[in-house]
Amino acid sequence: MATLLYRLGRGSYRRRGIVLALWLVLLGVFGVGAATLSEPTSDEFALPGTEAQQGFDLLEERFPEMNADGAKANIVFAAPDGEGMDTPENRAAIDDTLAAVADDPDVAALQPPFEAGTVSEDGNIAYAQVQYTVQPFDLSEDTRELLDDLGGTTDDSGVRVEVGGSAMQPAPEPPKNEIVGLAVAAVVLTLALGSLVAAGLPLVTGLIGVGIGVAGVTAATAWFDLASETYMLALMLGLAVTIDYALFIITRFRHERSTGYEPEHAIARAVGTAGNAVVFAGAIVCITLVALSVVGIPFLTAMAVSAAATVAVAVLIAITLLPALVGFARNRISPAGSRGTVGAAARRAGGADGQHAPEGRATGAGLGERWGRFVTGRRVVVLLVAIPVLGALAWPANDLRLGMPDDSMAAPESTQRQAYELVAEGFGPGVNGPLLVAADVAGTDNPQRTVEELSGEISGLPGVAAVEPPVLDQEGDTALLTVIPVHGPSSVETEDLVSAIRALGDTYAESGGTALLVTGQTAMNIDISGQLGDAMVPYLLIVVGLALVLLSVVFRSLLIPVTAAAGFLFTVGATFGAVVAVFQWGWLDWLLAVDETGPIISMMPIFLVGVLFGLAMDYQLFLGTRMREEYVHGAESIAAVVGGFRLGARVVTAAAIIMVSVFAGFIFSDEDMIKSMGFALAFGVLIDAFVVRMTVIPALMSVFGRASWWMPRPLARVLPDADIEGERLTRNEPEPAPSGTPAGAREDAAPVPYR
Repeated sequence: MATLLYRLGRGSYRRRGIVLALWLVLLGVFGVGAATLSEPTSDEFALPGTEAQQGFDLLEERFPEMNADGAKANIVFAAPDGEGMDTPENRAAIDDTLAAVADDPDVAALQPPFEAGTVSEDGNIAYAQVQYTVQPFDLSEDTRELLDDLGGTTDDSGVRVEVGGSAMQPAPEPPKNEIVGLAVAAVVLTLALGSLVAAGLPLVTGLIGVGIGVAGVTAATAWFDLASETYMLALMLGLAVTIDYALFIITRFRHERSTGYEPEHAIARAVGTAGNAVVFAGAIVCITLVALSVVGIPFLTAMAVSAAATVAVAVLIAITLLPALVGFARNRISPAGSRGTVGAAARRAGGADGQHAPEGRATGAGLGERWGRFVTGRRVVVLLVAIPVLGALAWPANDLRLGMPDDSMAAPESTQRQAYELVAEGFGPGVNGPLLVAADVAGTDNPQRTVEELSGEISGLPGVAAVEPPVLDQEGDTALLTVIPVHGPSSVETEDLVSAIRALGDTYAESGGTALLVTGQTAMNIDISGQLGDAMVPYLLIVVGLALVLLSVVFRSLLIPVTAAAGFLFTVGATFGAVVAVFQWGWLDWLLAVDETGPIISMMPIFLVGVLFGLAMDYQLFLGTRMREEYVHGAESIAAVVGGFRLGARVVTAAAIIMVSVFAGFIFSDEDMIKSMGFALAFGVLIDAFVVRMTVIPALMSVFGRASWWMPRPLARVLPDADIEGERLTRNEPEPAPSGTPAGAREDAAPVPYR
């Protein structure tokens, strides 16, 4: 693989004009495709194979006029103090408000309070249910503006109006805060590379890569239903990994230049070695993302595959476009005053080129090398401190509660939250999350009697506040029962009630052939959690298994892949703990603009595990491959770890800071999922890069010593040799310039053909 990538990097450098033109054409083609083919995003949520989805499908078939999965709005009215809703003035205020809503062409049904009986016992609170024909994100701007204008108002009669329900979900907006992460990335790159030109190359490749990735996702909406969050994730991941991959290769290129290679061979070697690690790192990220398809949630699969495609583009750009851009920049990539070389003699002796230095050498040691010596020299103390700290960070995860966002989690001053609390005050919290029970009674002798029996038995279950009168379809063979729980939609008691109704349905199905399906948003949330929980184990087996194979190929070791995967458990535990502390317990909510705490979004854990695992392996590869290179070139095991730090710590530090900055820019998004995901990824990368990969793993490697690099001979013969350290390149390429020769002196010399 190193040989192939060497040739690819050299070819891209030589034909830089053609390579750059091809990528610009691709950017233009995808841009035109995005502009001409894009369709509105679809946020229709489906869970194929679950009971809640089957219930929605049955209701859609038998009660099409209901639009069971369409947007819903609760328009809640509160009478002035000392008055009831039944005064003529207050009734007129309700009628005027609902008349404006009823004129909307997307309204499928509207139930006024006094007709539907949705007036509280004390007469102070009433609400109207509005059912729309379209999904929440498909509502027109006029509809959204009308509902927004109604919420939080008080008319001349003193009647207060609040609006809640899925129709009030904010329309997705283009991300705005990623520019902060991009600015931080520019500063970090300039400081790390010491050259504006060198810092500019990763930014240019990042923008082109993200442009192609996001444009591709936009164009794909012509054929696939993609959620609005898909763009956010593609942008978030694409920008971070494209910059990181380019930084890793640019740093290796500058190192090769310092040993005397002219730019063409320096970039070829950089792509053949660092590019090798980039390919494997990108492959692991793509595998972890694509494997999310085992969950069986189309929404999640589409997001994951789109993000994986963007990461694949980032890898291709790093090993083709970046060498081409280096061809245009040449000597301007190195900082001023650093264009001299150490020379071939120093390279062979193990100086600045990346070979191991004598173990006792400390003169001129950089911060990375000093940290590597500290970690390996005090490995037991480091482990005794770091692991308990990670355990303490993970402790809040014991209280992890999962759920889907509802109006109870909206900002306290928002109209959605006010509507939720008014309904709970006047009618009980369960009215905010009614359960829909669809009963197929076509096979019974007396459908009407069967439905009445069902209604009576459900009414007698613990946790049921009321069962509304059953509604039969036109054929008389399907009944809809609306069950009002005693407790709120996200409570454990309501979850138990759903299980009890389903158990009752199993009994009826066995005895009389009546199919009973519990659906509605609460039931859907329960099924989401169950499906995600069932998929977690097979997902982890697929991801970790394939990653262990790839890491074994890279490192030719058994212990390093195992410790790398085990270290990820520390990362994910600490990350979950931080997410619970902030978004569930409310720690630092004032700093991170968290309006309201509550359960963590159900799909976050498995998605976070997938993305974080891929990114964690990036840093394992970036740092570990330099250690592997040192070891293969003759360093002792601990010296190889220190040498890897000397050569790789700076680039890993810069890459981690850039990635944290890009992810942190999304913390201030208005969308709950994007906000929490941005925080989780930023915190996870921070912990993984600096605590796990640069502290715990090196300390463990120094404990294991030479055993870290051991692999059984039979397994070594079976696994392919990726030559991640570029040993074949060293044997088959031209020597660098002799010591003292300027780095660019041989640039125009006839290249020695690669053999």
